[in-house]
Amino acid sequence: MELLKHFKKKLVLLFITALFLFLVFTVKTPITYNSIPKPSGPPSACSMRISEQTIMPLNNTKHLLVSAYMDQRVKDFDIRIIGIFRRDSIQPLHCFFCCAGYLSRTTPAAILQHPDNFGFPFVTTDVMCQIPQNCNATHVTLLTTPDKQSPSNHPWLPIRNKDTVGQKEENMQFDFTVCISNLFGDYNNVLQFAQTLEMYKLLGVNRVVIYNTSCGPELDRLLQSYSDEGFVEMVPWPIDKHLNPSRGWLHSEHGGDLHYFGQLTTLNECIYRSMERSRYVLLNDIDEIIMPYQHEELMSLMNMLRNQHPNAGVFLIENHIFPKKHFEPSGRFHLPQWNGVPGINILEHIYREDPARNIYHPYKMIVRPRMVEMTSVHEVIKNFGDHYKVPLDVCRIIHVRVALLGSLTLEQLNVDKRLWDFQEKLIPNVDKVLKRVGMLKLTQN
Repeated sequence: MELLKHFKKKLVLLFITALFLFLVFTVKTPITYNSIPKPSGPPSACSMRISEQTIMPLNNTKHLLVSAYMDQRVKDFDIRIIGIFRRDSIQPLHCFFCCAGYLSRTTPAAILQHPDNFGFPFVTTDVMCQIPQNCNATHVTLLTTPDKQSPSNHPWLPIRNKDTVGQKEENMQFDFTVCISNLFGDYNNVLQFAQTLEMYKLLGVNRVVIYNTSCGPELDRLLQSYSDEGFVEMVPWPIDKHLNPSRGWLHSEHGGDLHYFGQLTTLNECIYRSMERSRYVLLNDIDEIIMPYQHEELMSLMNMLRNQHPNAGVFLIENHIFPKKHFEPSGRFHLPQWNGVPGINILEHIYREDPARNIYHPYKMIVRPRMVEMTSVHEVIKNFGDHYKVPLDVCRIIHVRVALLGSLTLEQLNVDKRLWDFQEKLIPNVDKVLKRVGMLKLTQN
């Protein structure tokens, strides 16, 4: 009898165990089943590859991406991506967003090639995107198909200018930013560059942005010092790691993949980089100074021009060359402490060419960045306001370089000592920065 009871207990226990296991394995849905639709809910969390490089290849294309900015000035679009595209390989693209932690649906992209390509196979290109509804977009990438591809394999660009769109001009961080594009090769004109930067400080410039591929060792030391000080913003520009950039402006003469190491891309990038933090942007080369001739600094100049031309967003400044082969005869600014410093002493060059007005004569620009959409080197291509050519007696560019009109004699040139008006402050400031980087000659007379 006792044996029967013991057997019954074992049987009940076995039944309960079997029932428990049955319920567990039938109620739990196997993870391998794909036939059951997934429940609706927030899209996948963003898993992204955010490169610290300033130039990134776009997957499945021959194109390069540089940066992305909030830009709602063009109807139906929110984002402008700046890139470098191969002209013969343009294909439909789709914008893909990270929306503060989850992935959006894709939206079609509008591809805008800049008109100035100078015959090169690659061209500066803007890609316009619309952000989907209810997406607080933080990053964007481009896809070649509208289907979501693995986000971890794509270069994600942070969307800049989001938090500052709409702030008043007078509340911006800087009044004046100078954009200097494409430092490359072994350029080592230290003295002229130090004089130019110190001159710009005296004129009221707050920030200089330089896109640097390479330069000479002494200039690199000087730039690092200005960067540490916060006056210069160095943007790495390793375009030669991706393309064969040209050192010239015309493909038929100079060859290569891209105009002047991507000069047009960097000028446009600098405008958008500065759009929400600088009231004015100066677009000029490393050896040029935009110089007011009736004002002691740039803000007074621009206040006058804005009052006279309130709708202007682009102010064209004529370029004037001061040939470096002609020297001021007294030698008063041939200073011994600058002997041995590589580069040109711009204070020694006071003879100015009159431009040949029967041929194309280039201008450089001061722009209100919010009123510019697309620029070339010497003119703005798309903007939201007027252009104004500033008279020569008001402002012109001081450009000390090789003569353009080499046949002119000294008597045919104009004497222009405008830089000398600043020499009392300029010289000690240049001495200070050269001393800081160990390039000032110690034995001074």
